[in-house]
Amino acid sequence: MHSFEYTRAHDLDAALRLAQEHAHQIRFLAGGTTLIDLMKLDVETPSHVVDINGLGLDRVEQLSDGRTLIGALVRNADLANDAHIADRYPVLSQALLSGASPQLRNMATTGGNLLQRTRCVYFRDRAARCNKREPGTGCDAIEGHHRNLAVLGTSEHCIASNPSDMNVALMALDATVHVQHRAGERAIPIREFYLLPGDTPHRETVLEPGEMITYVGLTPLGEGTHTCYIKLRDRASYEFALASAAVVLQVHDGRIAKAGIALGGVGTRPWHCPQAEQVLLDQIPTRSLYEQAAKAALQDAIPYRENGFKIELARRCLVHTLSTALPPQ
Repeated sequence: MHSFEYTRAHDLDAALRLAQEHAHQIRFLAGGTTLIDLMKLDVETPSHVVDINGLGLDRVEQLSDGRTLIGALVRNADLANDAHIADRYPVLSQALLSGASPQLRNMATTGGNLLQRTRCVYFRDRAARCNKREPGTGCDAIEGHHRNLAVLGTSEHCIASNPSDMNVALMALDATVHVQHRAGERAIPIREFYLLPGDTPHRETVLEPGEMITYVGLTPLGEGTHTCYIKLRDRASYEFALASAAVVLQVHDGRIAKAGIALGGVGTRPWHCPQAEQVLLDQIPTRSLYEQAAKAALQDAIPYRENGFKIELARRCLVHTLSTALPPQ
């Protein structure tokens, strides 16, 4: 591991001041479950690491207007088992409990999970060409081993998949990411937070240098809302998704009045599916309708040599998740 300067921040202003001073060369340390691994591999090489565990952003709060705020330092295990989250947003609790191992969930944080980086083997291997790690060098994954990589949102420069479970649920819930800079703060809809790789795969989010995630906001779900998260993987324990689906369906008078649909394991970012949502709106839930929605969700998928099976797998996963959340008539 390369040398770096370590600082423990005791208040938010101090952390943001350091972030502003060191911009691209700084990383915030929370649980460290991804950052430390990547630093050991020399994939992440920051000059400054700032420990932010003392900032007090480790609570789940219910506001008077019905919204829920999740601090960036809330551990995944605590969030998954929070009584309010499990009762009001079960899709989020299910997604968190399907990810990683209990030990990792005890350390991983909400903010860190939002910024979780790909498990593409070429990204983590400095001997390989990777435009995400070193822009302009090429992408060995396209002609190499890519069974677990993306079929949605890819480009000729990158086909790495986003590995998160939590963020798929947050996409379906239409969450808001609150970030802060010394000059102020902003609230970013999560559906606008992640960038497609295009020709700049090293830019993964809209975060600017000097900004730090502070909270995730959730709006209350209306009466008659049904949710579910289902993950398909090679093994039952500690494995990233080959395909997953998160659904949030609100029903009124027997018809789907509102839908939030997202897929995991198949996209270069947690994949929001507006085409599938449109198919479902104002319709009576039936098996045929769910199959139409799943087809729409994957209509833009581009298969590669090893991962074409993911398209049908993701379709079936979405149909099953929809059927589990709201059994068809």
